[in-house]
Amino acid sequence: MKSIRNWVIATAFLTLGVVASDARGDVKLPKIFGDSMVLQQQTQAAVWGWAEAGEDVTVSLAGTQAATKAGADGKWLVKLQTPAAGGPHELVVKGKNELKFKDVLVGEVWICSGQSNMEWTVGNSLNPQEEAKNAAYPQIRMFTVGKNPSEKPLDDVNGDWKVCNPQTVPGFSACGYFFARHLHKELNVPVGMINTSWGGTICETWTSREALAADPDMQVLLDKYPKFQPGQPNQSCALYNGMIHPLVPYGLKGAIWYQGESNVGRAVQYRKLFPTMIGDWRKRFGQGDFQFLFVQLAPYKYGHDPKLLAEQWESQLKTLATPNTGMCVTTDIGNVTDIHPKNKQEVGRRLALWALGTTYGKPGLVYSGPLYESMAVENNQIRLKFKHVGGGLVADGGKPLALSHFTIAGEDQNFVPATAVIENDTVVVSSDKVPKPVAVRFAWDQTAEPNFFNKEHLPASPFRTDDFRLLTAEAK
Repeated sequence: MKSIRNWVIATAFLTLGVVASDARGDVKLPKIFGDSMVLQQQTQAAVWGWAEAGEDVTVSLAGTQAATKAGADGKWLVKLQTPAAGGPHELVVKGKNELKFKDVLVGEVWICSGQSNMEWTVGNSLNPQEEAKNAAYPQIRMFTVGKNPSEKPLDDVNGDWKVCNPQTVPGFSACGYFFARHLHKELNVPVGMINTSWGGTICETWTSREALAADPDMQVLLDKYPKFQPGQPNQSCALYNGMIHPLVPYGLKGAIWYQGESNVGRAVQYRKLFPTMIGDWRKRFGQGDFQFLFVQLAPYKYGHDPKLLAEQWESQLKTLATPNTGMCVTTDIGNVTDIHPKNKQEVGRRLALWALGTTYGKPGLVYSGPLYESMAVENNQIRLKFKHVGGGLVADGGKPLALSHFTIAGEDQNFVPATAVIENDTVVVSSDKVPKPVAVRFAWDQTAEPNFFNKEHLPASPFRTDDFRLLTAEAK
């Protein structure tokens, strides 16, 4: 009996060994591929995974097929030509085994990322019950990446694709959903949103070590965290490693971003760090300078010098110098006593306006509020010119043509409240206290909720015309 028992045990272990060996040889894909996913339309979309070394792998979708062999490390990747928007299709991956992903749509794919205002859910936004009730959009698909800081770049994430409906939408990113909803309605194509965000996080945690190490000015951010601390979100590169790298190089149209609150007080550094992160993502995904749209922070009492947020606003504004970027201004839809303003519907719509007007080239669409362009001193006043005036400049809800939150200064750099009046498509600023003005600032205060818009009711961004030294010039 003992010998029989030993034989049974030995046979069982042998069988388990065969099963384990077969499992190692099975074709597998990361979790970003799954039922109900969306693939970027009309592109060479990357599909990748693992198999036994040297194993033949074929991938097919809608009559198109691509083939490759797994490398010595078991990894494989193909580029599959995707059709025009539509579906549902079936994505089939064959090796020694066969995987079939069902209900696959082809359309527009965007990443949404950042800190808590991007993570903020539909269920916590304005009119949550009504929004959920009306969220029957089966061609909008949503993927939420599980939170996972990592010391080293990972190959996979936790999460799955969900079809947008009243049950699934309350827990998804509000900015991401409302952005997708507006795009879907305007373009009439499927939209896939990949939400990878985490409240309270700093920009450098979403940036790769290689990108930070390549710039001497960014080395200080690596020096802050000489040793990885498990479970900590806020250390350089940790969330890039765990929540961005595993998505690379999934086919995208672009990204939307809502972050910066945790970098307030380091505005001078942020104006270089943020474009570094954008360039890093673009390089990693390998799809050119894809559209990167971001939200300029809303007014809020941060409890420190009120000019620090204004300096952060300027750093975000200057990011528009990076090609293929766009900015949603939120000075009119914030809450100075709540860092999480609830009107995410308008945030999503304004981000979508930028996408529609630039990425998708919708003609005649006004997608931005006034942005400062130039100034000219005219005796005792300063005349300002703007881009994105749309149908014209307006003072919303106040005296006709009179604008709020403008200040003016002479060579002493002492800014005082100013009179600002719209003249055609310009603004003329003056003060009896400044007979020889040299500079103007607009909304240069963390609680500023000004009344300066274009006729399309898109607000002007805070700005300054001077280059006087900033409070954050020495911040690290």
